[in-house]
Amino acid sequence: MIIIDNVYISEELVKEKFVCALDKCKGGCCVDGDAGAPLNHDELEKIEEVYPIVKKYLTQEAIAEIERVGVYKRDEEFDMVTPDIGGGVCVYAYTDENAVVKCAIEKAYYAGEVTWKKPISCHLFPIRIGKKGIFESLNYEPRQDLCAPACANGSALNVPVYQFLKEPIIRKYGEEFYDALDHVAREKMDR
Repeated sequence: MIIIDNVYISEELVKEKFVCALDKCKGGCCVDGDAGAPLNHDELEKIEEVYPIVKKYLTQEAIAEIERVGVYKRDEEFDMVTPDIGGGVCVYAYTDENAVVKCAIEKAYYAGEVTWKKPISCHLFPIRIGKKGIFESLNYEPRQDLCAPACANGSALNVPVYQFLKEPIIRKYGEEFYDALDHVAREKMDR
């Protein structure tokens, strides 16, 4: 276990390799889950703000579900989450021309229409934020079959999970946190 700024970090983030292989998984993380994407309470207002802008990228089925339950909903296990359609695909997902499921919020972000990229839980995947007492914990939780190509890709490219997810780690915890994690990781690799 690595501890930085009272965040407990699984050593798997340093030891395991991972680089998304969207051509293989087809964005299955937006489709296959226990609930919608977990949302931090500070993200609830953001999702309300971006919905009118991203609505044009959503399916009619997704819009109907949002109108039925709202732009987010409460889940017993994860607290606040994005709605999903029939226990599957996130309402904020769309399918691109290559049959890859992607995030409509992120599409609007790259188009310069919104300033929020997407929920941090999505951006960090396959890192999951959990709790260890009163502190946060970061755990590596790839989906066994769905993420197998990403694990193989990461191994072939020799990219540790934390390096692949540098941008969202910095987005969530800051540059100093990432630099400290990188320092600890490099020390562990030198052993």
